[in-house]
Amino acid sequence: MSTHGGLGRRLTQLYVGLALYGASSALLVASGLGLEPWNVLHQGLAELTGLTIGVVSIVVGAGVLLLWIPLRQRPGLGTVSNVFVVGLAMDGTLVLLPDVRGLAVRVPLMVAGIVLNGAATGLYIAASFGPGPRDGLMTGLHRRTGRSLRLMRTAVEVAVVVTGFALGGTIGVGTLLYALSIGPLAQLFLRVFAVPAAPDGSEVVAEGTPGRAILPS
Repeated sequence: MSTHGGLGRRLTQLYVGLALYGASSALLVASGLGLEPWNVLHQGLAELTGLTIGVVSIVVGAGVLLLWIPLRQRPGLGTVSNVFVVGLAMDGTLVLLPDVRGLAVRVPLMVAGIVLNGAATGLYIAASFGPGPRDGLMTGLHRRTGRSLRLMRTAVEVAVVVTGFALGGTIGVGTLLYALSIGPLAQLFLRVFAVPAAPDGSEVVAEGTPGRAILPS
């Protein structure tokens, strides 16, 4: 192990991860083959309001963060940063992406979006600056209701997908593939990007194989 890294590395992982998360979501939007659950809602609300999907993501994220108050959740730097960085990165990437047509381009965009989303999730979660507002909502509901985290996550995500689809959000094969693969992908990249703690509690950069990295609790 090496003693360089620490806070600087964690901050870099946080913001690179959040920016890549927004970019990955933009790839899924551009593919037109289905979005992540929350972005189905964001896209539906964007259709309804005329706002960009990134701006809607920021507004919804801020609204969800307010729900943390009765749930007695405490946001971290990563939580607040998530609200703004992801939406801005999504809109910025969509501006740069050309209009794509044909499955020969759309399918690779979808796959790249899902894999990049898993990598981005591993990056920013391993930085340990707090969960995103939507994940925190689910864990808060789990703690307050005593129901399983899986049940709370499923209930919330089904609700946002159904609402988003009714408003015009895109559900497709990408939505299904995302649901099936994001867990294993995030777990893999959490190990790749983990920042283990040294015996004295200071942060150090892991060397060796990713499999030896310590996952954040």
